[in-house]
Amino acid sequence: MSYCRAIETMTAERKALHQAYHDYHYGFPIHDDNELFARLVLEINQAGLSWETILKKEAGFRKAYDNFDVQKIAAYTDADRARLMADAGIIRNRLKINAAIENARTIQKLQQEYGSFEKWLERHHPKTKAEWVKLFKKTFRFTGGEIVNEFLMSIGYLPGAHSAECRVYPKVLEAKPLWDN
Repeated sequence: MSYCRAIETMTAERKALHQAYHDYHYGFPIHDDNELFARLVLEINQAGLSWETILKKEAGFRKAYDNFDVQKIAAYTDADRARLMADAGIIRNRLKINAAIENARTIQKLQQEYGSFEKWLERHHPKTKAEWVKLFKKTFRFTGGEIVNEFLMSIGYLPGAHSAECRVYPKVLEAKPLWDN
């Protein structure tokens, strides 16, 4: 069942949690490097868990990770790693925390070389899912096939975030996702 249809079957409380993400974020292009990084970190943290868990903890993630400011996170120290491991508002997984910090440092390098994380992504578009996965595994930490697929669908680089029958689908097309070019 697609995410679009699954939301319709949820209880009111669960639906409220998912609806804003589905209607205004999922599948829409992101043009801010910090927000692209945020989506990558959230997708990495979802591995092995439900997206609902991540949505419930998103505010905690934003607070713990300095609103996903790439420059600040790239400068995190061992004290920051310890602080994050003790923060119940996020997923306390050492590998995922280390990946966030290392990936911020990688994005800094991409920004220096390409001007932005977004320009790096654009430079590699279009690719198949398999090609994207290979590139991400070579470039970033903790980026397996499902993480890469969801990240790229969620930011408009791969199709599939919404079904064609979904009421949000035309809005996504208006936002000009790269997969539709």
